[in-house]
Amino acid sequence: MAIRFVLNETSYFGNGAREVLAEEILKRGFKKVFLVSDKSLVEAGVAAKVEEELKKANIAYDLYSEIKPNPTIKNVLDGVDACKKSGADLIVAVGGGSSMDTAKGISIVMTNPDRADIVSLNGASNTVNRGMPVIALPTTSGTAAEVTINYVITDEERKIKMVCVDPNDIPIIAIVDTELMASMPKGLAAATGLDALTHAVEGYITKAHNLMSDMFHMKAIQLIFQYLPAAVNDKDDYAIEMMGYAQYIAGMGFSNVGLGIVHSMAHQLGAVYDTPHGLANAILLPTVMRFNGEVCADRFREILINIGRPDAANLNDQDVINTFVWMIQELSKKVGITQTVKDTGCKEEDLELLADKAMIDPCRPGNPRETSKEDFINLYRAAM
Repeated sequence: MAIRFVLNETSYFGNGAREVLAEEILKRGFKKVFLVSDKSLVEAGVAAKVEEELKKANIAYDLYSEIKPNPTIKNVLDGVDACKKSGADLIVAVGGGSSMDTAKGISIVMTNPDRADIVSLNGASNTVNRGMPVIALPTTSGTAAEVTINYVITDEERKIKMVCVDPNDIPIIAIVDTELMASMPKGLAAATGLDALTHAVEGYITKAHNLMSDMFHMKAIQLIFQYLPAAVNDKDDYAIEMMGYAQYIAGMGFSNVGLGIVHSMAHQLGAVYDTPHGLANAILLPTVMRFNGEVCADRFREILINIGRPDAANLNDQDVINTFVWMIQELSKKVGITQTVKDTGCKEEDLELLADKAMIDPCRPGNPRETSKEDFINLYRAAM
């Protein structure tokens, strides 16, 4: 059976990497940019750093920033209208997952107008046309949307997060400029770092994992355990740069093999309570890994050996599971994440609704252990 891998055609890394943006735009013949970011990044002056590169090269652009965390169908459709009015031929996305996911949705609808309902894009989108070209500049070290074929949009009416999977949405260029990531508040840096760890761990144990994806995910796991605390607590420049690599490398893997039920469950916390995605993943990861450990303790053992616990080779499966879960919990504590599901606003009476939604989430089938509605209820309850 053929194994497909979809990656960016070009990527840049390093402090100040945004300096290549104008050159890439001009040499590819683009005339006008539709700049997609969010209001917080505009107000913080982060988007301005990218705008400055466009201004220096006299590249025309229009800014769209009507984007909320956990972006909605309305955010995408309003962006499509603004993009049409702009007359731009290139989208430049600056931000975390919210901005980049919105940009991807706009990109797809611009070239596939028959999918403007957005709802039909949920799951494997199967669009006909390549999206409007996107150059992505991430400002967080977690989502990896700049290198993935996925984007997530909230359907507010149905209160679900739609995971849209489409090779036609991948950005043509990713520019991972760690100077743009350095402005993250501590809480955001911690949550997005644990989001990246969730991507790497779920990708490593997913049913579809393979030699290529294992290589990416293992390296990402090593980098995150080594550098996340210093990136969050000390604002260490080198650690921030390493987290930029780690989240990107994780994205190279999970985009091509899928995720699991941490994401199935986290998506519902975001859709119903507007919980930030990285935080939702961080809260759920230890509980779900304990559940999954019954079928993938050997994979956990491999991870432990590669993150400084060679003694794991001689531990029994239950001790391996306990040790791995403990290490995740300790990492979360080091970066200040101690919340539970209850802190998101979730109540006992909500669990059945959340479980129903998690059952139909596109990430569920990739989980290494089969899950029932009752399993989901128990997992949410255990994480409270």
